[in-house]
Amino acid sequence: MSERSGIVILGIFAADTAYKAKRLPHIAETLMGSAFSLGPGGKGSNQAIAAAKAGGKVTFISRVGNDAFGAMALAAYAEAGIKANVMKMEGVSTGAAFIFVDEMSGDNAIIVVPGAAGLIGIEDVEANRAVIESAAIFMTQLEQPLEAALHGLSIAKRAGATTIFNPAPASAIPDGIYGLCDFIVPNEVEAAELVGHAIETDEQARAAARTLVARGAKAAVITLGARGALYHTAGESEFIPAFSAGSVIDTTGAGDAFLGGFATAISEGRVPIEAVRFGCATAAIAVTRPGTAPAMPSRAEITALLGS
Repeated sequence: MSERSGIVILGIFAADTAYKAKRLPHIAETLMGSAFSLGPGGKGSNQAIAAAKAGGKVTFISRVGNDAFGAMALAAYAEAGIKANVMKMEGVSTGAAFIFVDEMSGDNAIIVVPGAAGLIGIEDVEANRAVIESAAIFMTQLEQPLEAALHGLSIAKRAGATTIFNPAPASAIPDGIYGLCDFIVPNEVEAAELVGHAIETDEQARAAARTLVARGAKAAVITLGARGALYHTAGESEFIPAFSAGSVIDTTGAGDAFLGGFATAISEGRVPIEAVRFGCATAAIAVTRPGTAPAMPSRAEITALLGS
């Protein structure tokens, strides 16, 4: 295991177009908003940037179009120090996301169109087999096609890399994927979708985590927003409280910030409970800033909050 290094992430890039307003409009209604921003996004891409800014050595596997949004993606990876194993496609647009941000609470609602990254397939994973097999961590989600995520997890697991699976956005997944997960990391909405019951209390969260582990995952980490996160294995279960780093401005990308921080801490050999705390601190800082990738904190900021 000592020869393994780095974090490999398979996922999508989407240009985030974020709109802040009092509420979402009804059909055929026009509302005036209070703010707009454009920046890099997509779950996998956000997680890669969060991990790199937190101190991780990151390789990101994806596809973008040969357009302005694709150029935005590559510039963001260069700035963050990420190795971009990203195919640039002709004739297919880079992905984009509509993000509504409630101007009072900072809560969000999102529509994602993957664009070029929606064409990620097994061939993309195979082209990166060597880098996946030599990684310390392999992490993926569900914004790109499921078969690519499943193939990446399978390669990583067989090679002995630590696997982290973020089952987001919420959708049905095959039972066989659980056994490929060293860590399955949903939020409470995604976990509820997977287990078929609400997650509104601590006991409901523990029940969901027990189900995920019983299905084959080595460990379940359920993120619970302002309540923090639950770490659960067959022999250990602990709630880790959220940190406060200031007023919440925008919760978009909070889960991605958590995952980037968590993956970085695991890649450095921290025990899982400490990695969850590191992820919670990363997310706590991110939600005090607008946007997704631009909101991800530096290693120094995370370390300062953990020590405060």
